[in-house]
Amino acid sequence: MKLYLILKAFFSRRLTPARIFAISFVLLILLGTLALWFPFAASRQSLSFTDALFASTSAVCVTGLATIDIGKDLSFIGQLITLFLFQVGGLGIITFSIVLFALMGRGISFKGREIAQSAFMHTPSRDFYLIIKSVLRYTLIIEGIGTALLFIRFLFDFPVEKALYHALYNAVSAFNNCGYSLFPDSMTRYQGDILVNVTIMLLIILGGIGFIVLHELTDKFRGRRKRLSLHTKIVLITTSALILIGAVCIFFMEKHNVLVGVSLKTAVLISFFQSVVARTAGFSTVDIGVLTNSSILLLLFLMFVGASPGSTGGGVKNTSFAILCLLIVNRMRGNENVNIANRTIPSELVDRTISIIFASVIIIGVITGALLLFSTSEGATLAKRTEFVEYIFETFSAFGTVGLSMGVTPRLNDMQKYMIILMMFIGRVGPLTLAFAWYSHRKKSITYAEETIMVG
Repeated sequence: MKLYLILKAFFSRRLTPARIFAISFVLLILLGTLALWFPFAASRQSLSFTDALFASTSAVCVTGLATIDIGKDLSFIGQLITLFLFQVGGLGIITFSIVLFALMGRGISFKGREIAQSAFMHTPSRDFYLIIKSVLRYTLIIEGIGTALLFIRFLFDFPVEKALYHALYNAVSAFNNCGYSLFPDSMTRYQGDILVNVTIMLLIILGGIGFIVLHELTDKFRGRRKRLSLHTKIVLITTSALILIGAVCIFFMEKHNVLVGVSLKTAVLISFFQSVVARTAGFSTVDIGVLTNSSILLLLFLMFVGASPGSTGGGVKNTSFAILCLLIVNRMRGNENVNIANRTIPSELVDRTISIIFASVIIIGVITGALLLFSTSEGATLAKRTEFVEYIFETFSAFGTVGLSMGVTPRLNDMQKYMIILMMFIGRVGPLTLAFAWYSHRKKSITYAEETIMVG
C-alpha cells in the first residue's frame, strides 16, 4: 500500500497534462503500428514496420500522407484499423475517456479536466460536461449525415455494401480532417460532382472550425446564446476569408493549367475544394504535382495556417494567423495592445502566438533540411531542385497534418519516413505542448537591467 502511494505521488508530479496529452498519442500510434504490422492487416504482403508506423502515425495525427495504397495494400481489417485510428486520433483518446466517464456518471480527475479544457475551450466553462458530451454528439450527427449523403451518390457506382463502406470511410476521414481515401486517385474521379464535393468540403470545414464554435453556433441558433464569443467570430471570419481568397487565387492561377478544358462548374468546384482541403485534409481532385508554382506557394501558406484550435485539424491555427495580423495592424496604428471589436487580446496570448509561429518555422526548416540530408537520389542539379520543392511541400503538409503530396511520399527512404513521422506528430500535438511536456515545471521569470539593441 505504501509502495502504491509512493508511485502514485511520483507519477502525479511527473505526468503533467502536457505529458499525458503527448503520451496518449504515442501509445495510440504504437498500438496502431502493431495492429497494422500483423499479416491480417495487409491484403497481400505484410507491411514493413516502418510503413506500419508511418500509416499509424498518419492516421492518428489525422494527416493522410501514405507510403502505401490504403485501398489496395490494406485488407478490410487493416482499413477498419485506420478508420478507428483517425477517428480516435481526431478527437483525442483523452476525450473518449472523458466522454465515457461522463456518460457513466463518474467524475474525472483535475488533470483530465485541464487537458479537455485546453483542447476544446478557450476559457473555463461551467458547462464543461455538457460541452464534452456534445463533442461526441456533434461527431456522430455530422458524420452520420455526411455518410448518408455520400452513400446516396456512391450507390450509382458501387453495390449497396461497398457504397455504404466507402461513404462511411470518406465521411469519417473528412470530418476528422485526415484525408485517407480508399480511392487510388483520392477524389479526382468526382471533381465535377457537386454532391460529393460539397459534402466533403462541409465535413472538413465543420471538423476544422472546432467543437466550441459548433457548440456556440448551435446555442445561438436555438436562442440559448445572445452573442458569439470573440474566439468564434475570429474563427468564422478567418476561415471564410482564407477559403474564399484561396479559391479565387487557385482559379486564376490554374485557369491556363489544370483547369484548361473543364467546365466553369468543375473549375469552381476544383478551386474551392483545393482551397478547403489545403487547410488540413489531404483529399484532392487534381494532381498536386502538376500545379503551377504560384499555386504551390499558396498551398504552402494555407497548410501552414491550418484549421482552428479545438478542432481535428493542424497547423499553427487560423486564430494565431489572425492575432499576428491584428498585432501588425495595431502596431502600425500606434497601439501597444492588440485590440479588436472593443476587446483586448491578453499579452500572454500574443506572446504565445509569436512563439508558436516562430517555433513552427524553425521545426519545418530543420525537418526539410533533414529530408535533403538523407536523400539518396542522384542526378542533375535541376532535378534535385525539383526534389527540394517536393520535400518542402511534404514537410509543410506533415506539419499542418494536411496529407497533400506532390507524389514524393512513396519514394521516401526509411530515414526520411521517420523524419516525416516526427513532423506529423509535432504538427498534431503542437511544438509548445511538446516543450511543456519536456519541462515539467516552469521556472520563475527573472528580470535583469534593461539594455536596448537595434532592430528592424
